[in-house]
Amino acid sequence: MSADTPPFIVAIPARYGSTRLPAKPLREIADVPMVVRVAQRALQAGATQVVVAVDDQRIADALAGQGVEVCMTRSDHASGSDRLAECAVHYGWPDDAIVVNLQGDEPFAPAAGIREVARALADDDAPVATLATPITEAHELFDPNVVKLVRMSNGRALYFSRAPLPWARDAFAVHRDVLPAEVPFLRHIGIYAYRAGFLKRYTQLSRTPLEQAESLEQLRVLEHGHAIAVRLTPEPFPPGIDTLADLERAEQWLARG
Repeated sequence: MSADTPPFIVAIPARYGSTRLPAKPLREIADVPMVVRVAQRALQAGATQVVVAVDDQRIADALAGQGVEVCMTRSDHASGSDRLAECAVHYGWPDDAIVVNLQGDEPFAPAAGIREVARALADDDAPVATLATPITEAHELFDPNVVKLVRMSNGRALYFSRAPLPWARDAFAVHRDVLPAEVPFLRHIGIYAYRAGFLKRYTQLSRTPLEQAESLEQLRVLEHGHAIAVRLTPEPFPPGIDTLADLERAEQWLARG
């Protein structure tokens, strides 16, 4: 691990129930449960502590012997961030501790990206940091399943949206098949770093109109007046696993590797 990477904790929310892919954390990719692969990525990144926040004993059992801690959390949390807030209280993490929220469906998250989001938070006084990557294809910009973001000149997030953002008015009035090169289109990568003190307070923030309209919980942070630092990822993040088709693609990707 690079000397400029601060000490950080990785916390992985892993919920058993999933509408699109039931028992998702236990789905196997090349005979290894998905949640185990995610935990292995966190260990490879050099985290000082890796905690998996679970809501089902079957997930805990799958992680036995993996060198990570398991925190049994309530089953009624609305989001992964809420689940991790319970962990922050349970472990009594210091308010200034850096906690990386690595999603439980990101089995191929690059170690360099995990370290980069921790560095992004350490280098900023924002309570939250996240990553982004340039969008180069028009179909990606117009896909509502791809979350876009714009950021300010200081590198902090200005807004997140499922809509095409920013809107290149003049270029898109002519055609929408090719993106204008001079516009900074960015795709959000759903990995976050929090200061533990803010993570503990996060659950006390009321849900907000834009958060509910876009179904993007990071907007709750912005709407309540808190900053989110954004950096570009140093390595590509392969897509997460949301559906059975994603799982099959992951198997094929590993077989080719």
